[in-house]
Amino acid sequence: MRVVEKFVSINGEGTRAGEPAVFIRFKGCNLRCSYCDTMWANEADCPFTDMTPEEILSYIRSTGITNVTLTGGEPLLAAGVADLIRLLGTEGNLRVEIETNGAVDLKPFTEGFRPVFTMDYKLPSSGFEAAMLTENFALLQAEDTVKFVVGSMEDLERARQLILEHSLTARCHVYLSPVFGQIVPAAIVDYMIENRMNDVRLQIQMHKVIWDPDRRGV
Repeated sequence: MRVVEKFVSINGEGTRAGEPAVFIRFKGCNLRCSYCDTMWANEADCPFTDMTPEEILSYIRSTGITNVTLTGGEPLLAAGVADLIRLLGTEGNLRVEIETNGAVDLKPFTEGFRPVFTMDYKLPSSGFEAAMLTENFALLQAEDTVKFVVGSMEDLERARQLILEHSLTARCHVYLSPVFGQIVPAAIVDYMIENRMNDVRLQIQMHKVIWDPDRRGV
């Protein structure tokens, strides 16, 4: 498995924001979103360490941290990821979260040990909304999250439409996350209040506030 980063930090976003977590970042993605903040991990010449699922588990054990985040790139495209998920599930004490981009079918990963999914939905400003698999919405459960990364008012309108159309707040957690430096968070708050977006949360990427926004390994 092509691992470009492994590190311990805090969850910068999501339902466990602020909690310690161990991150495994895999190389490669099937999208190239306009605002991607890990594009370096998708480049062909990006260096990586080839690790087996057993070696990844050994590293996770060594950290003593029980929140595990598999990220990328797109982790569900990593060769051997199904084996890794099954292996992590045998530990019993690990909470495994997968950050996925919304363009990969989740169904094969919902049988047996089921990780927690934080699934992006790419809005118009990303340039990749056409790649989104809306059928994934029906597979989400109460612990899962849909994250809408918002870069414009058009994005906000589209996110609201999808939340209502798919009854997402009754199914899972729903977050709006501003594209760093492209939209003022206060504008999102005003929109949420004006449109009575109950059970939807604004999230700020905590790690970009604590550390330099371009810093890796956090």
